[in-house]
Amino acid sequence: MEGLRHCTYVIAITIHCYMLLAVAQITDPSEVSALISVKGSLVDSLEHLKDWKKGDPCTSNWTGVFCYNTFGADGYLHVRELRFMNKNLSGSLAPELGQLSHLKILNFMWNDLTGSIPKEIGNIKPLRLLLLNGNQLSGSLADELGYLPDLNRFQIDQNKISGEIPKTFSNLNRIRHIHFNNNSLSGQIPHELSNLSTLLHLLLDNNNLSGFLPPEFSALPDLEIIQLDNNNFSGSEIPATYGNLSSLLKLSLRNCFLQGPVPDFSRIRNLSYLDLSWNQLSGSIPQNKLSNNMTTIILAHNHLNGSVPKSFSLLPSLQKLSLENNFLNGSISTDIWQNRTFATTSRLVIDLRNNSVSNISGAFDPPVNVTLRFQGNPICSNRSIRNIDQYCGPDSGADDEYSNSTNPSGVCPIQACPTDNYYEYVPASPEPCFCASPLRIGYRLKSPSISYFDPYTQLFQSYVTSSLDLDLYQLWIDSYFWEKGPRLRMHLKLFPVVGVSTFNESEVLRISEIFASWEFPGSDLFGPYELLNFTLLGPYSYLNPEIQSKRKSKGVLIACIVAAGVFAAIVSTIVTTLISRRRVKYQSIMSRKRLSTKLSIKIDGVKSFTFREMALATNNFDSSTQVGEGGYGSVFRGILADKKVVAIKRAKEGSLQGQKEFLTEIELLSRLHHRNLVVLLGYCDEEGEQMLVYEFMPNGTLRDWLSAKSKQNLKFGARLRIALGAAKGILYLHTEADPPIFHRDIKASNILLDSKLTAKVADFGLSRLAPVQDDEGVLPNHVSTMVKGTPGYLDPEYFLTRKMTDKSDVYSLGVVFLEILTGMHPISHGKNIVREVNMSHKSGTMFSIMDNRMGSYPAECVEKFVALALKCCQDKPEDRPSMLEVVRTLETILHMMPYTDADPLDNKASFGETTSSSSFSNTRSRDLFESSNALGGDLISGVTLTITPR
Repeated sequence: MEGLRHCTYVIAITIHCYMLLAVAQITDPSEVSALISVKGSLVDSLEHLKDWKKGDPCTSNWTGVFCYNTFGADGYLHVRELRFMNKNLSGSLAPELGQLSHLKILNFMWNDLTGSIPKEIGNIKPLRLLLLNGNQLSGSLADELGYLPDLNRFQIDQNKISGEIPKTFSNLNRIRHIHFNNNSLSGQIPHELSNLSTLLHLLLDNNNLSGFLPPEFSALPDLEIIQLDNNNFSGSEIPATYGNLSSLLKLSLRNCFLQGPVPDFSRIRNLSYLDLSWNQLSGSIPQNKLSNNMTTIILAHNHLNGSVPKSFSLLPSLQKLSLENNFLNGSISTDIWQNRTFATTSRLVIDLRNNSVSNISGAFDPPVNVTLRFQGNPICSNRSIRNIDQYCGPDSGADDEYSNSTNPSGVCPIQACPTDNYYEYVPASPEPCFCASPLRIGYRLKSPSISYFDPYTQLFQSYVTSSLDLDLYQLWIDSYFWEKGPRLRMHLKLFPVVGVSTFNESEVLRISEIFASWEFPGSDLFGPYELLNFTLLGPYSYLNPEIQSKRKSKGVLIACIVAAGVFAAIVSTIVTTLISRRRVKYQSIMSRKRLSTKLSIKIDGVKSFTFREMALATNNFDSSTQVGEGGYGSVFRGILADKKVVAIKRAKEGSLQGQKEFLTEIELLSRLHHRNLVVLLGYCDEEGEQMLVYEFMPNGTLRDWLSAKSKQNLKFGARLRIALGAAKGILYLHTEADPPIFHRDIKASNILLDSKLTAKVADFGLSRLAPVQDDEGVLPNHVSTMVKGTPGYLDPEYFLTRKMTDKSDVYSLGVVFLEILTGMHPISHGKNIVREVNMSHKSGTMFSIMDNRMGSYPAECVEKFVALALKCCQDKPEDRPSMLEVVRTLETILHMMPYTDADPLDNKASFGETTSSSSFSNTRSRDLFESSNALGGDLISGVTLTITPR
């Protein structure tokens, strides 16, 4: 009887404890409420936050929520960090974030968030890292964000933030990193920021900032990087006081409309990188010797005169000296490149094109590691200099390094490692042919102080491995390449120690924690970094670094939790049985629904792929296979089982618009067959995924080529044939497709190029069927629709009236023609390509804005092409030609060409008569280093991942 009473008492206590836990919050109730509001403002299409419905945030390990391990003075646990990098989240940031009053890290990098940054974040006084880069955030920056006393890193780069930088940001007393680049910020840079005595990195490039450069910045004692490229400080000079920035490592003011002299930077002892190109600087280059650390001097495209300083020969680390398109004269000393000791990986590029250099002093015998460019100088006519011709020819300017991984040993058996668990040879292993499974990391240097990476590879490896407490051989740089910025993107692999095939769980979590907490020490040479992705495949796929194991409190709380757990287990068994029965029934219903959906889109000639086939084709969608990213989703380069190379467009799961576009593209493309339209090979509709499989376009997009991203340049004849191919594809849509189709999103990044540079129109996600006859036999001349498309390409009439016609596509194609001719973007820093070309055309200066990368061309052909492009871009639809007229005009122009080269990529003149071409030296480009796509637009588009990330 006593035992029975005791059991009853224990059960009662257990039930009581369970009930207490059911109604009491272990985490601060206001923070729980805030988290629920945060989730309510987000669109979590991949259900990363599905566990946010279970239990308490801190004790139930909610994904992305990290808490302090001890109770606060108020008796509650508090949230320390929110980590949601690369989670495919959309929606907006909830103002309730400001209630997380103990938060130290807020990380939403590389998602698709929209809306503004809530001013309430300014209430989080302990906040140390505010990481919001790589989203679609807009609006202005709130004054309240300037009152974060502990903030160390403020990253909002690669968003759409506008307005001025608040003066209140001068109160960020502990700020080290301000990364606001690639937004639409405007107005004057507040001189009050000179109060930020702890500031290391100021990255404000690619905005719309104006006014002047604050001379007060010279008082900042720790400032190492000033990067302000592609802003408009028209009429402003570089303050001479910047020569007093004692800690400066890098100064980049490219394309800022600056004038006046180049300051003397010789007093800055560690300066490594100086880029003042594409401005209106005048006078001579200071002759005093710069720092021995100097790797890069870029003063191209200015109005500089005088001689090339002899002191440049005293710079032992120099990699690039770019002085082209100035008015420099006199002679150049061979000591700049001759008296140097070159390692096998070292490299020096000296570019003096389009100056007035007349002579070389010293013995002229450049080492193989030196690239010299003298084209457009009187020196090229000096026949007394041996082999001068080989340094005076046209140069493509392809300086980018690119590295791919290989099997360094060359003797290991092919496929000897077990591939089912993503094992591979450890390339630098001290034990030959040792197999292990690596961690895969997307990594980017945002502002390195070098121009070429090869000579610094080992130094970088030492830097990373020492920061991670690993041996040197455990890091392998799988590939790296330069992106516009210039930024250096890498794919890294980390391997376990020899003798162990995989990292253990604690080691994976330790390494991920170092990256997530930004615990890498600073590097003068490599500058700030960013983590793009941390990919866990194979034996690591079960791990989730964003779920923290939390320490439970002691005493009665533990007893209650244990007892409650026992009771919960009993109840859970009963509930689980009931739920399981219902779930079986539910899954049966959903299975039938999914089968119905798949059957409804089965189309002859279009293959239905399984999710497994898609995963195998892309190495489980590894970031190294990603070639693009757009609003619809990501694009991967895949290799099917039959070795066919394809482009796989993977939609963002859960997007209603994506579902509509998915069905539209399959239905339209399945019945469109033309050599100038992209070919749809199949689709995948499994496991909640939506994927379209296209033929792979190895030469990317037209926009890539026009942005000079490719190592080769398109001649005018090739551009003309691409224009004609695109026009023929659209003509087919308008007149031969059944029923006809309006494309609605024609742009340079939606025109893909195959291996022979044949143009193929892509991305039919926004396309609409042309109008059909109504019951009375009347054929409407337009389709009324919501305005969609890409700014800069939109027909003005369509934008105002929402009436889409075939002439709307004509307008968009006309804008593409102007891009082909000039290389400009449709809209860049407020300048519209149609307006700019119209003004040049009317003033008779059209040839001054032609893209000089297309080589020589017949003036008459270009004039007719310009006239056609501008006619396509008339404001009134009735003033534009039909697509048939466009095709016929282009064919006429092509027939006028005196000779069409077999090689469309050689820059040499290819016509038998005198041609017209104009120097590009005075042309301004406001977007020299903006991100461009790898495979096009919203169909096959990118800046790569997850990059997705970068």
